[in-house]
Amino acid sequence: MRSYKRADRVSELIHAEMVRILRDIKELNHGLLTVTKVKLTDDLQTCRIFYSIIGTQEDKESTDKVLKENLKHIRFQLANTVDFRRTPTIEFKYDSSAEEAIRVFELLDKIKQEK
Repeated sequence: MRSYKRADRVSELIHAEMVRILRDIKELNHGLLTVTKVKLTDDLQTCRIFYSIIGTQEDKESTDKVLKENLKHIRFQLANTVDFRRTPTIEFKYDSSAEEAIRVFELLDKIKQEK
């Protein structure tokens, strides 16, 4: 019996390749871009790539715009590097969990200082 699903293994492969592909896009040099998670549907047809940015709000907006403009190129690069029967459609989603964690720690520090 398998201990994990095929979609999980393929997600790990896509994650590694996506980091390499995004590093080569010159317009993404605004802020620090990190691919945080890749979720792939069980039928391997849709791939959601979660990313975070360390930088200004302008950097985040610029990165979002560049990712949307280069979506076809990114999918093409993924199809060339990974041998799929059918390359999944790609959706980029901003992951705000790092910012939320920082906010929680700031609130905890504030509570600690008030005591």
